[in-house]
Amino acid sequence: QVQLVESGGGLVQAGGSLTLSCAASGLPLTFSMYAMGWFRQAPGKEREFVAVNSWGGGDTYYQDSVKGRFTISRNNAKNTVYQQMNSLKYEDTAVYYCAATRRRTWLMRESQYDLWGQGTSVTVSS
Repeated sequence: QVQLVESGGGLVQAGGSLTLSCAASGLPLTFSMYAMGWFRQAPGKEREFVAVNSWGGGDTYYQDSVKGRFTISRNNAKNTVYQQMNSLKYEDTAVYYCAATRRRTWLMRESQYDLWGQGTSVTVSS
């Protein structure tokens, strides 16, 4: 059974930090063969791209609003991807989802991802 399980969400004050984790299990291929992305959905809004780490961890891309504040990383030995979030803002409040794909292009698009976690909630108080 393929699973992506996020953890690490919670309530934090503006300016604070959180680290999200996403542990993968049951993947058909080696974890390093997957690009791993983070998306988020704020209340009343559509889900949006946040960050992606390409297969093997070679490249990372970020949404402009989180550049310099968020860092995506992965530990292939632990089948886990992380997102360190610093200098959190009220507008970062959302449910954060991790996703996995074997595709190599257009990784900022939801439609490129086949596997999704259940999400973890992040609330930033102003």
